[in-house]
Amino acid sequence: MDRSDVTDPTQRAPLAARFPQTGRYATRLMLVAAALTGLMAGCTNVERSRDTANPAVSGDTLAMQVCSNCHGPTGNSVSPNFPNLAAQQEVYLAAQLHAFKGHSRVDPAGFEYMWGLSHDLTDKQIQELAAHFAGQKLERQGIEGKPDRIAAGKAIFTSGLPDQSVPACSSCHGPEGMGNAAFPRIAGQHVDYLVKQLNVFQRTNQRPAGVVMKTVAHQLTRQNIENVAAYLQALPNQ
Repeated sequence: MDRSDVTDPTQRAPLAARFPQTGRYATRLMLVAAALTGLMAGCTNVERSRDTANPAVSGDTLAMQVCSNCHGPTGNSVSPNFPNLAAQQEVYLAAQLHAFKGHSRVDPAGFEYMWGLSHDLTDKQIQELAAHFAGQKLERQGIEGKPDRIAAGKAIFTSGLPDQSVPACSSCHGPEGMGNAAFPRIAGQHVDYLVKQLNVFQRTNQRPAGVVMKTVAHQLTRQNIENVAAYLQALPNQ
């Protein structure tokens, strides 16, 4: 039957009038698609990638895109929970990354972050990361310890504690705490980090490669540990 006298408004109304939300949803979908496209492009760009499982990503890129989240873009950590990597000994840094990757370093503050991040690193990336941070400059920091603690810590660092058979820290780490190859730079590290690591050496076997430090730290009191940490943090900052 011809019903030309009856009209169907939906046949003549513009699409936007019939489905007022369609245009808005389409715009949102386009924006989401564009964002995902940008994200995928970023992930595939090895110069800006955070993919620690991609051997094509250089150590320099990983240092800036991944390690910087905790250690700072130049290896100068703002948080005392994370060590300064700037100007650290290259050999030492590489050894620690291999230890994390091989799960032989099991101190909680280390493995919670570093086991997963180091799992897929290649030897080349590890060496590049070590070289990157070793080549950075350690920035001047505010002094974290009190003068009396710093003075007491200096005595332990330079002369040890002969009555307790504790050798001078400087005998391995150098007169300025700069380290040497496998012996790390400890000058300029945050007090909290140094205290934490000395406690690990003293009380646990969580860092087996540092067995010599277990013997050195065995006789230290908590006050000794806090004093030497205060001195070392202040050493390049005075």
